[in-house]
Amino acid sequence: MDSEKTKLLAQIKNFAEISSVINSSLEINDIISRSMNAAQSLVGASASGVLFIDEKTGQLYFNVATGDAGDSIKKIRLAKGQGIAGWVAENNKPLIVNNVQEDPRFFKNADEQSGFETRNMLCVPINVGEKQLGVLEIINKLDDDFNSYDLNMMTSLAHQIAVAVENARLYDELRSTFFSTMYALAITMDKRDPFTACHLENVSRHSLLIGKKLGLNAREMVSLKIAALMHDIGMIGVRDDLLAKREKLSVHEHKEVMQHAIHGAEIISQVKQLNSLVPVVRHHHERYDGKGFPDRLAGDKIPLHARIIAIADSFDAMTSNRPYRKALSYDWAIEEIRRHAGTQFDPELVDIYINILTDER
Repeated sequence: MDSEKTKLLAQIKNFAEISSVINSSLEINDIISRSMNAAQSLVGASASGVLFIDEKTGQLYFNVATGDAGDSIKKIRLAKGQGIAGWVAENNKPLIVNNVQEDPRFFKNADEQSGFETRNMLCVPINVGEKQLGVLEIINKLDDDFNSYDLNMMTSLAHQIAVAVENARLYDELRSTFFSTMYALAITMDKRDPFTACHLENVSRHSLLIGKKLGLNAREMVSLKIAALMHDIGMIGVRDDLLAKREKLSVHEHKEVMQHAIHGAEIISQVKQLNSLVPVVRHHHERYDGKGFPDRLAGDKIPLHARIIAIADSFDAMTSNRPYRKALSYDWAIEEIRRHAGTQFDPELVDIYINILTDER
């Protein structure tokens, strides 16, 4: 009895730690992968999987499957009612089957396709309120049959998975809405000047190519994407006649246009969630040699994202039509970027960008 109590306490402790880990992520695949590792560890099983319900077909498909046959199992799709997992989905009830080979509900084709031998199985539905997301299944307990402790633990874990997945989906929807809003703003700004159509989207795409080569993490890439889309938001305060002027701008007019970096930073600073991007928007016209605008920052004092955007921004500006000139050639623009490495641009980023442009061609 004492050994059972010790085992149960250990499971509860592990579950508490695992719950914290699962709920620390907003990436669905990451949540499921962590959950599967947790499930196998909690009950001591050799394989596990999460099957989601395809909202279009109603079929169950494996989002994640662990164990030696995981890759093969991922190809399998089950109708509701088919197999033990299908029965659990159809009836929305947990189930333990400790001798699956003698259970008529067992879907033997899964073992035949994967080469895996299933001995016993524990399945629980994954639900958020009245909404059914899928099924969690644990396969082949290593030292014994599945029991009520295992069932209770997996039911609780399935609830944690459901909440975490639903939060992740809501986050994805909010993020999608946010980016759609950013794109709408970018398009609105671009449409003020037909000569800069798609400029912000081009700068964003090229900036992300540089960021990827640098190995920026997901959070940094999102910040870079938003900053690239928003870097010229201060242009909203620039007079239309300056944007459309067909002659070269005077020194005074050029200074007036350059104020967009300061105005953009002021606009971004009003949005608490974008405060980290204020320095990027403000400093995207600084120069690597310290002769830029507005604060004459130099070298690494210029935020990395601003140094990236500066290169992508200049290249797209050179290769696009302007009121006062035709678009410059691709090769000429590359050489111009190369020529200003170490003065206007970060030389390391220039090398990376030129390699990207060469590969893209």
